[in-house]
Amino acid sequence: MTEITDTLPSTKPMSPTAEAMRRLRRNPVAVVSALILAVLVVVALFAPLIAPYSFDAMDRTYAVMPAPPDAKHRLGIDNLGQDTFSRLVYGARVSLAVGVFLVLIQVVIGVSLGLLAAYKRGWWDTLLMRLTDAMFAFPDLLFAILLVGIIRPTDPKLSFITVFVALAVVNWPGMARLVRGQALALREKEFVEAARSIGVTDFKIVTRHILPNMLSPIIVAATVDVAGMILAEATLSFLGIGIQPPYPSWGRMISDGRPYLRSEPMLLFYPALALGVTVLALNFLGDAVRDAFDPRLRE
Repeated sequence: MTEITDTLPSTKPMSPTAEAMRRLRRNPVAVVSALILAVLVVVALFAPLIAPYSFDAMDRTYAVMPAPPDAKHRLGIDNLGQDTFSRLVYGARVSLAVGVFLVLIQVVIGVSLGLLAAYKRGWWDTLLMRLTDAMFAFPDLLFAILLVGIIRPTDPKLSFITVFVALAVVNWPGMARLVRGQALALREKEFVEAARSIGVTDFKIVTRHILPNMLSPIIVAATVDVAGMILAEATLSFLGIGIQPPYPSWGRMISDGRPYLRSEPMLLFYPALALGVTVLALNFLGDAVRDAFDPRLRE
């Protein structure tokens, strides 16, 4: 008599990162948001090829400005004779560059100081906490306006540096406190104690054991913070103290289109729509990333 044994195929468990990516792909809101952001990235990278005119080119052939859309200017021209579509395209480059690079600066500063304070403790930790408490005592936007007013340059090219410095100084404490809290919990784990007991250096413990285990909350926070950086830059430019002309900014375009709300409302609508869609897509994607990496929500 022959014995037949049924064997079930063995399934290899998915890693937490692979499981999070699978959940992201199954989230329609995350997919749509990612597609919108991918289109914006392509537009920003290839702005000179997509925009029909330069961002500072002026068309003086029109008797009345601003002018509505026509065959020559698909979205019309503003009060200076500049093509609205071209400035929107170049404005995407400015907004995404400001958001991404500022978050990178924020991550570098916040992760470095947070890890140092959590692992070394002592006066490093006390100094960082008192400094972050002092920073949180001021509203972020008002503090950024104060810094921009202090270091405001006369050269429009240097306005980018001013915005970068002001927003980077204002926004790093949140990341530093997040990293410090995560590192304080991880430094007492068994695998960290084991590495310390066998003589592993502090630098290797931080870079090989603590930092890799806190990448998920850092990625989630950075994704959400990009939207906040873009909105903060647009706010500063709307107030006239951010990116200076002739360089395009969606916030500046909204401010310039405000006087023509009745005659040419599209001058205000187009940049406001671009800014709103970008910020919403980043926020929706950030929420989806947070849910995907949350172990309490796993099936």
